[in-house]
Amino acid sequence: MRKLSMDELNRDSVEDFKNKKKLPLTLILDNVRSLNNVGSVFRTADAFMVEKIYLCGITGTPPHRDIEKTALGATESVVWEHVPCTLELVKQLQAQDYKIVSVEQAENSIMLHKFVPEPEQHYAFVLGNEVFGVQQEVVSFSHTVLEIPQFGTKHSLNISVATGVVVWDFLSKSIR
Repeated sequence: MRKLSMDELNRDSVEDFKNKKKLPLTLILDNVRSLNNVGSVFRTADAFMVEKIYLCGITGTPPHRDIEKTALGATESVVWEHVPCTLELVKQLQAQDYKIVSVEQAENSIMLHKFVPEPEQHYAFVLGNEVFGVQQEVVSFSHTVLEIPQFGTKHSLNISVATGVVVWDFLSKSIR
């Protein structure tokens, strides 16, 4: 086997990418502290054609050197917006018929492997702060809470890893 060169990958230009139909999925970052995590989420959103990222509260915004270091240009291809209050955004998106899904460990959460997205439904996944997770008030306003099953001694995944896991799961279940 031989690795493919960058030319052989035939990636879209930023303009072509912006004009393509996206996955019916928006990501909401709720007070994420690490700019490297923010950049990684941008790169994941680009890879899997996420429609938009909302950067809420204290979450850093482009342009920033530490975001760009991990985003590798994805801040130019993925639509994003900063919103001061996560809860207000969640309420606005609910009014636009988005299903709000917090990625968190909570009572009555649904294990990720049991989650089945509704066809043509738009979703907004909320991912939280590295230490405190998704704010309780946001969890309370969510339609559902998804939990990533974990079997080791730690109680959480890094937000950039969790984003990759849930977005890939959503995509793989949406393209069937």
